[in-house]
Amino acid sequence: MDSGAAKGLAFGGVIAVRLLPALVLGPLAGVMADRWDRRYTMVVCDLLRFVLFASIPTVVLFSDDPVVGVGWAAIATFLIESITLIWLPAKEAAVPNLIPRARLEASNQLTLVTTYGITPVLAALLLAGLNQLNASLSDVGVQWAAWATPSSLALYFNALSRLATALVVFFGIREISGHNGKNHKSDSMIRQFVDGWRFVGKTPLVRGLVFGILGAFAAGGVVIGTANFFAGELNGGDSTFAILFATIFVGLGLGIALGPRMIGALSRRRWFGLSIILAAGSVALLALATHLSVAVACTLLVGVGAGMAFLSGTTLLGGEVEDDVRGRVFAVVQTGTRVILMLAISLSGLLVGVGGSRAVAGTGLSISSTRVLLGVAGVLGVAAGLWAFRQMDDKPGVPVFADLFSSMRGRPLGIPEPVTGGVFIVFEGGEGAGKSTQIQHLAAVLTAQGREVIVTREPGATEVGSRIRRMVLETNTGQSGPALAPRAEALLYAADRAHHVSTVVRPALLRGAIVISDRYVDSSLAYQGAGRSLAVDEVQWLSAWATGGLKPHLVVLLDIDPSVGLARAQLRGSPDRLERESIDFHERVRQGFLDLALAEPNRYLVLDATKDEKELAEAISDRVGAILPPLPEPKPANRRVREAAMS
Repeated sequence: MDSGAAKGLAFGGVIAVRLLPALVLGPLAGVMADRWDRRYTMVVCDLLRFVLFASIPTVVLFSDDPVVGVGWAAIATFLIESITLIWLPAKEAAVPNLIPRARLEASNQLTLVTTYGITPVLAALLLAGLNQLNASLSDVGVQWAAWATPSSLALYFNALSRLATALVVFFGIREISGHNGKNHKSDSMIRQFVDGWRFVGKTPLVRGLVFGILGAFAAGGVVIGTANFFAGELNGGDSTFAILFATIFVGLGLGIALGPRMIGALSRRRWFGLSIILAAGSVALLALATHLSVAVACTLLVGVGAGMAFLSGTTLLGGEVEDDVRGRVFAVVQTGTRVILMLAISLSGLLVGVGGSRAVAGTGLSISSTRVLLGVAGVLGVAAGLWAFRQMDDKPGVPVFADLFSSMRGRPLGIPEPVTGGVFIVFEGGEGAGKSTQIQHLAAVLTAQGREVIVTREPGATEVGSRIRRMVLETNTGQSGPALAPRAEALLYAADRAHHVSTVVRPALLRGAIVISDRYVDSSLAYQGAGRSLAVDEVQWLSAWATGGLKPHLVVLLDIDPSVGLARAQLRGSPDRLERESIDFHERVRQGFLDLALAEPNRYLVLDATKDEKELAEAISDRVGAILPPLPEPKPANRRVREAAMS
């Protein structure tokens, strides 16, 4: 066996032995968490770990044969890992019952950051400090006591921490006792085991979570398993390997610590799937890296994605899974991640050690098995992330990246409420554009065709809307400036729109009517957004929330020069508050309308409002006719009626 294969086999073998207990006790750990009292389970497990950790340096100290000490250390480590597999599902299943659901993510975040970030770093610093102190004392002739070597002190400290945890849980957190109140002892452990796996398989959310978490850890395992060989690909040595190895855990900690703040109000189900895709996609990019800086950046993103996936997945499992099966589900995750890590690290290390590099005939290029494996793992991981995303997506129909960017600003997109049957047509334009006249023409044409037509307006189509209309449009004589602050004005329009859509527009659309509205969302975007200089995206989000995402099928924009339109409006009588605004305000409103039409040309019909009235009406009728459903066929007369008439 060549040195590469031996190196890969040795590295993979060490990891395999470290994770082997998952195969022994993992499948039953969840059953124990759901079957036994969780508080006593945690206490007994911690007491056993206290004894085992303390026994390792003690056996080494009193044993004359070093082989006995090393052998017992291996056995004790195996037992500690096995006991931990029983302790973890009991703890994870109990935590959601102690913490309000709104605080569960923060609790998991603190736990995971401590476990994977702060504790390893502090342990490494403490051990390094003790070793340095030992070396300094040796230089002056002072020797440590045999029982107080740095490694022994670390193990004793670990043992005492387990004892402290057991005492705190037993005496201080009595609420952990019990599980869900059901008598699990009536079922056999085998039956409970089968039921737990069946629940995972038949529940889309849990299935997506488990599969996604395993996919993220598989991608991370491949990176860890190939890091030593990939360092050679970058013309580096052990230091390069150490950098890559450390970077993935730095990324893991960053993803856990900063992930919730980065994504803001994004749905946690969506966040989970996107995190898997980020981690796996970064693995695929890592396969193409030829410089250490690029490799470090990709490795960091792998860790960030895996950390965010682990945090969001753990939180969703704790919050969404019923207490009855929570222990078994967490056991599946804990066991699965260990087994996947074992396989990914061991097999990837072995495969790249055996594979080496192969020259491509006639090209002068060589393909490394390390890069091939990373690329394949990345592609498969992205596929797993997409599958998990589709299984769990709780906002179907909402654009993912638009939702992500809006959520990062604290304004997640809502789920559009379904509308079937009807057609929604909106007329927009500046003051004096002639919307009312053209609405009457269109309504008359459609009514003559035998269609149900609902003509409405904003604001003021309802009793509530009439009150709001008086508030926002009444003339503010005797004062300068607008009667309302711009934000208050936008909120009032949104309130009218929410009530209008809920009580008038949506019910009519659901029964198949044609709704024609004089003004809708675009008026807020043009008047409050462009006219009042409010942030258009904020006004748009507010209107989308108020309407449940309802969009018109067609917007007829009657474009007119503000000076011409205002002159027309003055002929109707005394101007309202908006008509009294400056010409610059109305110029901004006009440009706001035109910008909206330019952004979505397929949904707009833009017409010059100064053209002949009949010409405009014909153009509007032609465009509306193209989007209307066909009229229903007249029902045939009853046969007996026809026969009676013939006789």
